[in-house]
Amino acid sequence: MKLQIKRTVLLEALNNVSKALSSKNIIPILSGIKFELLRDKLIITASDNDITIQTFIEKGEDLIIKNTGNTVIKGKYILDIIRKLDAEFINIDTIDEHKIMIYTDNSEFNLNGIDAKEYPDINLDLSDTFAEMKISEFKTMISQTNYACSMDEARIVLTGVNIKINGDSLECSATDSYRLSLRKFKIDKKIASDIDIIVPSKNLNELMKLLSFSDETMEIHFFSNKIIFKFNNIIFQSRLINGTYPNTKNLIPTDSLFDLKLNVNEFYNIVDRASILNDDNDNNIVTLEIKNGVMKVTSMSLEIGKVEEKINVECSDEIKISFSAKYMMDALKTIKSSDVILTFVGEIKPILLKNDDNDDLISLILPIRTY
Repeated sequence: MKLQIKRTVLLEALNNVSKALSSKNIIPILSGIKFELLRDKLIITASDNDITIQTFIEKGEDLIIKNTGNTVIKGKYILDIIRKLDAEFINIDTIDEHKIMIYTDNSEFNLNGIDAKEYPDINLDLSDTFAEMKISEFKTMISQTNYACSMDEARIVLTGVNIKINGDSLECSATDSYRLSLRKFKIDKKIASDIDIIVPSKNLNELMKLLSFSDETMEIHFFSNKIIFKFNNIIFQSRLINGTYPNTKNLIPTDSLFDLKLNVNEFYNIVDRASILNDDNDNNIVTLEIKNGVMKVTSMSLEIGKVEEKINVECSDEIKISFSAKYMMDALKTIKSSDVILTFVGEIKPILLKNDDNDDLISLILPIRTY
């Protein structure tokens, strides 16, 4: 294998695939990055068996291919080397099968490579069953749901995002059993068979790091035990979580006492200020009370003191309910309209949050008993 490549192009590719590297992997070769140099492109792959990221660089001004071949290079070292070299172009050459030379006019590194034949055979073939959507739309959808996943692996299915597709209707939901977020989306292309899968939250976090708010289209390919996202020159594969996700629609109340329309930023700041005196042991509990057209948000710590926030609201109803300030603020961050609709069902019933202009996004927060 022998090539010359623009340093910034190679560095971007390595930064992308390195998100799949894990120092804790029990398979030593998976700490390496696989290079496959073909006649027309360079394919770079990294995997930790949980996620796999592959990217390719086409032959051209940024990549000059001299001899094809394959090798695996330790990820940590190749990344550090490419980051710190200051030449515009870098040469990579394999010598004596597993000896790798990385050099510029002024610098030279000799590394021990690994036989590419030892690298696991990872199938990244695409499926005939796939959905298409704008990268920006997908990124928004995941950011509006992924935050509500559980961190407790005792209920493993709740540590992932549930993606369902029926025809051209896509639903993305997440819950940790104390809060819920449900996002609905209509895709352009109908899917012939129904999809109901659970994608690990931590894997989606790594995917989100690769995505920008772009109007370019991404493909989502569905399999029985994995999912593949294809966008730009990147393929991102994630395993799925086995199990049955709870029917989140049954958790959303259909009746209500009243709705309250609030400015998102104003309400967020009120809850934020009201929670200042809380510490982690208090679970960030705040109490919201509406009476005589005034909304009061309070919190109290026996050791620190009390805080109270008041605003006038257009509401003749009354309620007093306590909830986690953190959960409320997390949900408010996902609202894209300037106003939010709060639906109150009862003092011991969930609070619903919706966009002012549509119900494509529904968030639910369970109240906390304070007596």
